[in-house]
Amino acid sequence: MESRRRPGERRGDAGRSASSPQPLIRLDDREWKAAVDQASAAVTQAEARLRQLRELGLPVAEQALRQAEATALQARAQHRRVRELVARGFYSQAQLDEARRVQEVAESQVASARLQRDSQQPDGIEVALAQSALEQARAALVAAQTRLGYAILRAPSAGTVLTRAVEAGDTVQPGAVLLTIAPAGDTELTVQIDEKNLGLLRLGQPALASADAYPGERFAAELAFIAPSVDALRGSVEVRLRVPEPPPYLRHEMTVSIDIEAARREQTLMIPAAAVRETGGAQPWVMVVRDGRTERQPVRLGIRGAGRVEVLEGVAVGEALVPAAVDVAAGQAVRTRAAP
Repeated sequence: MESRRRPGERRGDAGRSASSPQPLIRLDDREWKAAVDQASAAVTQAEARLRQLRELGLPVAEQALRQAEATALQARAQHRRVRELVARGFYSQAQLDEARRVQEVAESQVASARLQRDSQQPDGIEVALAQSALEQARAALVAAQTRLGYAILRAPSAGTVLTRAVEAGDTVQPGAVLLTIAPAGDTELTVQIDEKNLGLLRLGQPALASADAYPGERFAAELAFIAPSVDALRGSVEVRLRVPEPPPYLRHEMTVSIDIEAARREQTLMIPAAAVRETGGAQPWVMVVRDGRTERQPVRLGIRGAGRVEVLEGVAVGEALVPAAVDVAAGQAVRTRAAP
């Protein structure tokens, strides 16, 4: 799309509701309108040329062929008379040669007129060329009309205009973002999940979300889409969650935190995630306090939540754990203190 400018047009203010296909921005379309007029004139000219061939060209060519055939017939008769008179000695050989030349020219004109007549038949070359020119003109008109349609930017769907990056009279470039529209309909949350957690995700899983601007408020969501591919650069997979009842304070591009319920178990042991060491390794472990001394204890982990992780094996209920941030060696004597 070429750069366009049109003063005096101001559409698509931020926060304005838009319905499809409501016009939002109008570009300067004078050159595109002229191109449409030119293409339309070319179509009219091509149609007139084709009509001329069908209504006038073919009848004229047939008349020219008949005239050429009559002239050739006369030339052949004259050639026979001259030949007979030459045989009797009344005409010279030169006169016979001239009569033969006239006959050959007449027959050549007949052949040319026949070719001209055939070319203007409904399946002839002249009609085919005119038909092709007409189709090209019509295609050029469609292309010009399509370009003219670019002059008006319409809302692709009902929604709300979030941002408007141009003012009346600005020059725009191809690829520039002029408007940002939030489509109306179901509210969705988009989040990038680490691919190592992909096996825990299932469509329909419930979730709770909270906006960073409203940390004390939480609202329900449901996992509705899992991308079929993984982002190789970030090592993550995109998922989208549907919000059945979005809170009134929720805004487009708002930052939210999401807890997806990957599994649910009753009467399970949960410990602070900050107590687990080497969680990304082949064998995570914790530093547990037993009989007054620290002991390195491998653990088998289960589901994980917000700041907590399930322990399936390795730790018993009531055992004290040393946070991973505390640098303490195994076998060191320590004293435990009850949490307040």
